Amino acid sequence: MVFDIVQHWTVFSEVNEVFILVPALLGLKGDLEMTLASRLSTATNIGQMDTAKEMWKMIIGDLAVVQVQATVVGFLASIVAIIFGWNPEGQIKIGHAVLLCASSVATAVIASLLLGLIMTSVIIGSRKVGINPDNVATPIAASLGDLVTLALLSGISTGLYHELGEWRILDNVYANPLVFVFFIALTPIWVLIARQIPSAREVLYSGWKPVIIAMAISSLGGLILDQTLSKPNYAGMAVFTPVINGVGGNLVAVQASRISTYLHMTRLPAADANPPPQKCPTPCSTFFSSGVNSRSARVLLFLVIPGHLIFLGTIKLIRGGHTTLTFAFIAVYLTAALLQVVILLYLADLMVYWMWKRGMDPDTCSIPYLTTFGDLLGTGFLALCFYILWMIGDGSMDMGD
Repeated sequence: MVFDIVQHWTVFSEVNEVFILVPALLGLKGDLEMTLASRLSTATNIGQMDTAKEMWKMIIGDLAVVQVQATVVGFLASIVAIIFGWNPEGQIKIGHAVLLCASSVATAVIASLLLGLIMTSVIIGSRKVGINPDNVATPIAASLGDLVTLALLSGISTGLYHELGEWRILDNVYANPLVFVFFIALTPIWVLIARQIPSAREVLYSGWKPVIIAMAISSLGGLILDQTLSKPNYAGMAVFTPVINGVGGNLVAVQASRISTYLHMTRLPAADANPPPQKCPTPCSTFFSSGVNSRSARVLLFLVIPGHLIFLGTIKLIRGGHTTLTFAFIAVYLTAALLQVVILLYLADLMVYWMWKRGMDPDTCSIPYLTTFGDLLGTGFLALCFYILWMIGDGSMDMGD
């Protein structure tokens, strides 16, 4: 609902590249916060946080790593948005480019710090009351991540946009570059903190590839949004995009985190030279076997239809989305949502086991890919849904009631 409102704000209409930033920055929940939650959940389950000293050392190190990654990913996301939003005449508005960089980096850093603190609190609380943090930490990271990140991006970009008209220096202003430089200057501090802690130092050196690739994939979803939301027939996508992406990301993150913890607890070390032979998972083994991970996959899959029906009913109740919820819309939307989650759960089975056999930590590497691919699938499927409904002349395209 926040996205449905802010899409009409001046900064979104005047600086269209902000739309490209939305999936990339919302994807940080999978790239950073959900990965953090998965790492800490696994550490809790295998006894690496049993003492207060071990716990705080791991928490501080991981939070510092997340701040470094958020700064870099936020900056790269803004560069990609600038490139994708390049003026057809080959001109770049310097003021808009600096605004994108400042808004993206500030949003990424602040959101990551807030969400990281919340995640550690949830995991510590879950441990104290005997709840498996794998089941609660990643969904909370995903849902809070969407809301907090989108609210921060909208507020920060709007505030910085208002500064464009004041105190100009060479078609630029003080506020935007100063905000950007301030957050960039904090990076060496976070690096120094992370390097002091062995577990964080390993992630700091090896955890970049999935995060950067995931950001690039998320930007493709942003390009889809940028191209569709400007058309009247696709106006309803703003309210449904975070819903379909959020549900898919929540469910696949839970499954990936559970499989990773299962491997850490029951198998040989990931770097073992002679790992036990593993067959490539099939869709049947993912959803219909008797294993604990297959049972959890079935439970998560059964949550898709009831969950989306509740969300659709809520959207209808508060009269949002610029879309009438006809039977055709509901049928097409639920089909797309179910197909998205089926693909993601199977990919989670494939990817986590594949990474484990190659000595990679799936807590760090798998979730960014899975949630980002889920965002791309969700945005693409949703655009296809609106196109199909427009082609058949369905009443849901009548901009709601």
